[in-house]
Amino acid sequence: MRLDTRNNEQVSDILLALCSAFPERSQDVMTLCLKAKRGVVLELKCATKSHSSSQQRYYRKWVGEFAKFVGMTHDEMHEEMLCRAFGSELIATTMGEVRRPSKRSSECGSAEYSVLIDMLIITAGDLGFRVPPAQEN
Repeated sequence: MRLDTRNNEQVSDILLALCSAFPERSQDVMTLCLKAKRGVVLELKCATKSHSSSQQRYYRKWVGEFAKFVGMTHDEMHEEMLCRAFGSELIATTMGEVRRPSKRSSECGSAEYSVLIDMLIITAGDLGFRVPPAQEN
C-alpha cells in the first residue's frame, strides 16, 4: 500500500495516530515523513512468531562447517537438512525430478527451528562431525 504524504491531511492524521500509539518511534516517523519526497509505503501483514537470531547464527555457522566437512556447499547442506527435518517432495520439472523441502526455514518458529538444529546435530554426529551444544558458542 503506497500513501502519498504530500498535501494529504488524512495521511497526516494516520501518521500522527501512529506517533501517538507508538511514542517511542514518533521521532522516526516524523523524520521519515520529512525525508519522503514521493510518499511513504505502509506495510500491513500478520505478525508471525519467528525463530531467534541466535538460533539462526548458530545453525548457519555449524551447517556451513559440517558442509565443508562432507564436501558440500552451505546451500546444499541447508537444503539437505530441511528435507531431513521437515520431509520433502519430488517435483517434476522439464529437467527431471527435483527434491524440494516441504518447509523453508523462513517459515519456522523457534520450536521448529530447534528441530532443524537437532537434525543437524544428529546427522553430523552420525558422520563423525561434532556440533557443539549452543551454550558453548
